[in-house]
Amino acid sequence: MEVTNEWCIFKEVLDSKTCSKLKNAYKKDGWEPSSVDVSKGITNEERRYGRHGDYKEDPDVRTSDVSWVNEQWVYDLIWPFMLEANDVSGWKYRIKASEPCQLTRYKKGGFYNFHRDGNGDHLSVYNNPNNPFLHGRVRKLSMSVVLNNSFEGGAFEVSSYDKEKCDVTSINLKAGSVIVFPSFIEHRVAPVTKGTRYSLVTWFVGPPFE
Repeated sequence: MEVTNEWCIFKEVLDSKTCSKLKNAYKKDGWEPSSVDVSKGITNEERRYGRHGDYKEDPDVRTSDVSWVNEQWVYDLIWPFMLEANDVSGWKYRIKASEPCQLTRYKKGGFYNFHRDGNGDHLSVYNNPNNPFLHGRVRKLSMSVVLNNSFEGGAFEVSSYDKEKCDVTSINLKAGSVIVFPSFIEHRVAPVTKGTRYSLVTWFVGPPFE
C-alpha cells in the first residue's frame, strides 16, 4: 500500500479474473458517451437548494464511454478498500453510501482533463428525496480501479500547488490496482496513445464537511 496526503494506492490487489469480470459488468444495452457538468457559477436557487448539474458531452473536456454498474457483488468487493484507505490515510471521513459504479472505456485518443469530482461543501449536496442513499449528501471519497494493461498513455495524474506553482504527479497504475483519494483532489486521465483503457470509478458519499 502507498499512502500520501492526497491518495492511497493498493497495488495489483485484484487478479486478472476479477478484473475481467468487472470489465464485463457493463449494462446489456452497452456503452454511452461520457458527459461532464457544463454549468457555470452558483445560482441563487443552488445556494438555497444545492447544486443541479447540467451534464452534456464536451469533447474538449472528456472523451470516453461509460456504463453503469449497480450489482451488489461489486460494492462488496470495493467497499473494504475504501474503509481501509479512509482509516490508514487519517482522513476518517463520515461515509454513508456509494453512488452507482461507473465503468469507463478510453479508446485511443480518449482522456479526461483536470477536474474535481466534488467539493464536499453544503452547496454540493444532492437534492434527491427519492434516493435516500444520496439525498443531502456529498461526494467525499473517489475510487478508481484499473482493469487492464493493454494500453499506452492514459496515466492517472494529480495536480497540487506549492508556492503558487502547480505540480503534476503521474501515477502509472497496473491492472488490479485501486486508488482512493478525497473527491476535491484535482486529477485527470491523460490521453490514451495506444489500445483501450478500462477502469471502474466509484464515489463514496456522506454528510457535507462542517
